Amino acid sequence: MTTTASLHDFCARRGDLAAPCRLCGAREFNICQALDSAHQDRLFALAHRQQLDKRDRLFAAGDPARYVYNLTEGTVCVSRSMADGRRQILGFLLPGDFIGLEAAETHRCDAEALTEAKVCRFERAAFDGFLQDNPDVALHLLRIASSDLAQAARHEVLLGRKTAVERIATFLLDLRDRSGARHLRTQPLALPMTRSDIADYTGLTIETVSRVLGRLRSSKVIELIGASAVRVLDDAQLERMSGSA
Repeated sequence: MTTTASLHDFCARRGDLAAPCRLCGAREFNICQALDSAHQDRLFALAHRQQLDKRDRLFAAGDPARYVYNLTEGTVCVSRSMADGRRQILGFLLPGDFIGLEAAETHRCDAEALTEAKVCRFERAAFDGFLQDNPDVALHLLRIASSDLAQAARHEVLLGRKTAVERIATFLLDLRDRSGARHLRTQPLALPMTRSDIADYTGLTIETVSRVLGRLRSSKVIELIGASAVRVLDDAQLERMSGSA
């Protein structure tokens, strides 16, 4: 169940109103990184804390793009439905990622929590006004957008040019590198997405995903820890298998 509360009220209940963002694990990576304490307080005043349960939907394609979101905890997947009913996952978002900044008036994709998650939600109009007054934050968002474009380009190569083994190896390396950059645990590496989610991201079938993961395990390249985590045992071999070496 999704719950929303004023971030000011949320922090007041926790007793940390004097330092509202002090304990935010994503602060080092998100838009707040560019702010001094005074400007952070201004942004804090605009925020609402939204908590999502696993598989809660943050928004759906076609919904009015009234809000933008700063992901502070958990994992969210962004996807779109194709004309034939199939789903394509465009990306898996981690703490520090920014969600929902649209050029149009409606969202073009779905955003769904893969785990329990928390976001700071901002009304789009108020956030746009904050950006106009704070060009450093606008510049930081531009850098985030540039990084997202680069990630989208790598995803296109993964879908269009790589073999099944290369796709899975690339997916694991990318998730590990991005998780490590956010100071998230990488050994073992959490896999909050299902095999179906991985299939919809890599453009493979569920059976192929399972078969490739089994091959990597048999080759002692990875160790599968249940269905929700993996330990990389041979970095160099996984790199070679990704086709990126």
